[in-house]
Amino acid sequence: MFKLLSLVLYAALALCQNNTNSTTYTNPILDAGGADPWVIRHDGWYYMTFTNNNDVTLWRSKILTNWNEAESRLLFKPPPGLNYSTDLWAPELHNLNGVWYVIFTADPRNDSPPPEVEMWCEYNCPAVHHRMFTLEGQGDDPWTAEFTFKSELDTYDQFAIDGTYFQHSTGLYHIYSCWNRGTDGWPANLCITQLENPWTVSSPFSERQIISVPTLPWEKTPYGRTVNDRLSSNEGPQQLTNPTTGQQFVIFSAARSDNRNYCLAQLELVGDNPMNPSDWRKHQYPIFFQNPEEEAYGVGHASFVKSPDETEDWIVYHGMRDPTNGWGARTIRTQRFTWNEDGSPNFPEPGYGPYQVPSGQS
Repeated sequence: MFKLLSLVLYAALALCQNNTNSTTYTNPILDAGGADPWVIRHDGWYYMTFTNNNDVTLWRSKILTNWNEAESRLLFKPPPGLNYSTDLWAPELHNLNGVWYVIFTADPRNDSPPPEVEMWCEYNCPAVHHRMFTLEGQGDDPWTAEFTFKSELDTYDQFAIDGTYFQHSTGLYHIYSCWNRGTDGWPANLCITQLENPWTVSSPFSERQIISVPTLPWEKTPYGRTVNDRLSSNEGPQQLTNPTTGQQFVIFSAARSDNRNYCLAQLELVGDNPMNPSDWRKHQYPIFFQNPEEEAYGVGHASFVKSPDETEDWIVYHGMRDPTNGWGARTIRTQRFTWNEDGSPNFPEPGYGPYQVPSGQS
């Protein structure tokens, strides 16, 4: 009874606040739902992309904590019959050397390979044909830039999802979720390759490196699985740099995205060579995970952005209130985070608020 009353009061509060007032906001920040959010800030605007399966749509808003009134613009819708026509996932918008790029995942046949292909997989592998692709947009403003298809990023004709750019003093890199072999099916690891430019991979297959494998109990689905690697995943990598110390992290998602145990994990680059697996150190515990007391489950696939006045750091992520409904239950949320004394990110417990709005937001 108490739990039911609490839910009613929360709903009433959210309704009264319409998600955001002048000083507080509540999660989620987009009523329509969504997953795999990517947010950046440019010239006073927040820009967001997220998975809708069909195309790459860009949203923009003056405020971070309410996207219900945000404008949207179609950047790219592929024609049918191509290797990137269906199941467009996790698009990200990046500005690299003054040019806008979108990196995204897609496949040719709605995540459904023919039996003659899937029979080679050790486990069921519907995403066997997912690959990484790029768009290019010329112009200072991403809202007016014209985006065109640029390339497929070479992943050696193997499964690849959730790719992102990793910028380092030694060059530009592509980090993405990969399998050991083309028909493994599981586990999903994190791979890194070096880029010649934002649309061209320079590393041959012999130089591709795996920098994280889901070996820890909380990286597996179900939790602690021991019989095989099916459903064990590392995915959704994102670069995060400590603005004070310069420490470089890759924050990634572990376990499975339609499951309550989906969480965030951390790699830190402790050496000078991103292509050397031993230069990466994995934190042994999840750093952002479910909060059953607030019915915040399956929290993951995050991006990071500053408050309007640049004084605060914010995480934008997806989660679900009802974990039994899987992917369809995911909604987009945001919360402020800080930094630990050792320079690593200090994420809050996920929840619904109300929370204080970002500093400088009006």
